[in-house]
Amino acid sequence: MATMNSSTTIDEIADGIYRIFTPVPPEVMAGGFSFNQYLIADDKPMLYHTGPRRLYADVSAAVERVLPLSSLAYIGFSHVESDECGALNEFLAAAPRAVPVCSEVAAMVSINDLAIREAKPMADGEVLELGRHRVRWFATPHLPHGWECAMAYEETTRTLLCGDLFTQPGHEHAPVTEDDILEPSEAFRLQMDYFAHSPDTRMHLRRLSELQPSTLACMHGSAWRGNGAMLLQKLAERVSPN
Repeated sequence: MATMNSSTTIDEIADGIYRIFTPVPPEVMAGGFSFNQYLIADDKPMLYHTGPRRLYADVSAAVERVLPLSSLAYIGFSHVESDECGALNEFLAAAPRAVPVCSEVAAMVSINDLAIREAKPMADGEVLELGRHRVRWFATPHLPHGWECAMAYEETTRTLLCGDLFTQPGHEHAPVTEDDILEPSEAFRLQMDYFAHSPDTRMHLRRLSELQPSTLACMHGSAWRGNGAMLLQKLAERVSPN
């Protein structure tokens, strides 16, 4: 995978929220791909997504551009998957006061066994106070896939940390875009559908749309700025039409 010197970048996409972006070129992954992590710089800094273990050196170096790695207070993620939390233990070792934050289900079934430090399980609707940022957790089982899935919403900047929603293919992406991301993400999803399509999919997407986010912090591709409520409603119509 890419090295920090050649391709990993970090950009502020909302006030105090930084997107760490590593492209994976087509010669490594067919069609190209990308991985994003999001750093919230505050009194109690939080890294959301760790990236795979093989990207730890690149991602940790990017964090260091903004704040000391050892100052991280929280390592958060949506669900248990390599690109979400593969480097969790590496970050916990480098930040001795940091704790994992995840859904109650993720803590119960996986993280409290896998991690070197016990997780802080976040109940649905619970708020994590970072300082001037407030991150509210939303349980979204099976959206897009895992039982333990959750989404996080930074209330001050109206930024939804939306994980695998709106995954965009390719490896060349601006830090933030206002262009259409629904069509390319849907075209990618239909090649290898990674949504669970549970009976509650539409309900979860409607609930997230009611937050009226202005920035969607996507895990793969560009972050997106605009009418997040409308875009989430359109996604609901595509993946849960009935």
